[in-house]
Amino acid sequence: MAIPTFNAVGYCAHYSKQGDWAFSFALQLSQKHNVQLNVFHFLQDPYDPNYAKPKHLSHSGFEKMAIAEEKELRLYYDKLAGEYLNIGFRECCEDSWTELHRCLMISEFQILILGYTQMGANFIRKPIEEFANDFISPVILVGPENPEQICLNHQAALLSFKLGISKDKFNICSIKHKE
Repeated sequence: MAIPTFNAVGYCAHYSKQGDWAFSFALQLSQKHNVQLNVFHFLQDPYDPNYAKPKHLSHSGFEKMAIAEEKELRLYYDKLAGEYLNIGFRECCEDSWTELHRCLMISEFQILILGYTQMGANFIRKPIEEFANDFISPVILVGPENPEQICLNHQAALLSFKLGISKDKFNICSIKHKE
């Protein structure tokens, strides 16, 4: 099996304890491999199945909202990143799936880290485990009970040795639904 070039880690911002755990995991992975960490934030929350872009906003109102959100994003994650400077931020205004796929295609990340808020949680209008298994790149979910719980899709599991994740430290993502 050919090992893909590993230049950057992608992290989807989520303001939750699981999101913070996932960010910490992504940061440590980036530091360990001396690669860029790219933080993606979506104006349309990929974890919320009912969120829709506000229809009452004008184009300039939407731009102002995006600028304010990006400022909040940078302040929040700069603090968590500490002294690590190899970090980028992207405020994404388009559909989450389309934007993540585009960012993957232009090599803004080769592995994606997500906060695993709960089993069967929604991510881009499907169970997060299903998203992880369907996405074409390696995906790691962190949580939901503690920061040591990590779930890898099959692509990430194949690279676990290169990522420095021992087989006893992760589970393979399987589709589970909320009860």
